[in-house]
Amino acid sequence: MLPERWFTLIAVVDDATKRVLYAELREGGESVAAILTAVRAVLEHYGVPMALYTDRAHWAVHTPTSGSAPDRRHPTQVGRALARLGVEHILGYSPQARGRSERANRTLQDRLVNELRIAGITTVATANRYVRDRFLPAFNAEFGRPPADPASAFVPVGRVDLDQILCVEDERTVGRDNVVTADRRPLQLAKQPGRRTCAGLRVLVRRHLNGQHSVWYGGRCLGRYDPTGQPLRAA
Repeated sequence: MLPERWFTLIAVVDDATKRVLYAELREGGESVAAILTAVRAVLEHYGVPMALYTDRAHWAVHTPTSGSAPDRRHPTQVGRALARLGVEHILGYSPQARGRSERANRTLQDRLVNELRIAGITTVATANRYVRDRFLPAFNAEFGRPPADPASAFVPVGRVDLDQILCVEDERTVGRDNVVTADRRPLQLAKQPGRRTCAGLRVLVRRHLNGQHSVWYGGRCLGRYDPTGQPLRAA
């Protein structure tokens, strides 16, 4: 990898088996999109877990002021998504629990950095292919262990629409011109059946993991938009 650039390894470890279920290098750090992408990969490949254990990073929990207790009454985007999926969100407080995570991360960091250097890998795309195809299978074969209970705690996702859950969701008010703004982009709402105008409505604007947006009023989708804010054809 280029020495002047830093990358973040987003990893999900199964506490019962010590296997790494997901790992990917990201340039943007621990962004909400990066975390939700990791969660989606685990859901699609393994199913819905009983609980997700995390540290108290900004994406995990809202902390009003530095050093204060986390405010669980105002969930983050990740917290909201986990609640809708029925996944218990456990925050790391004890030194023992944090120690487990730190040891796993240190082992991953030490081994992976050395292996990428020896392999002569210099791009993120190549590094992530190496992680997926070579590093994780070897790592899990060496460090994985049988679970105490052979019955899996993961349950199938079922018919849940992950696109509408694993997203960034904000409430907005539609303007007089039937426009709602999201990420500094104006989203023009088309005329809706049975309504003269949508002006004044409180709506939910969702930014999906693929960069697209959708606007919702209750269970009705008022519009879908590509990453530039241009309307997409109604689904």
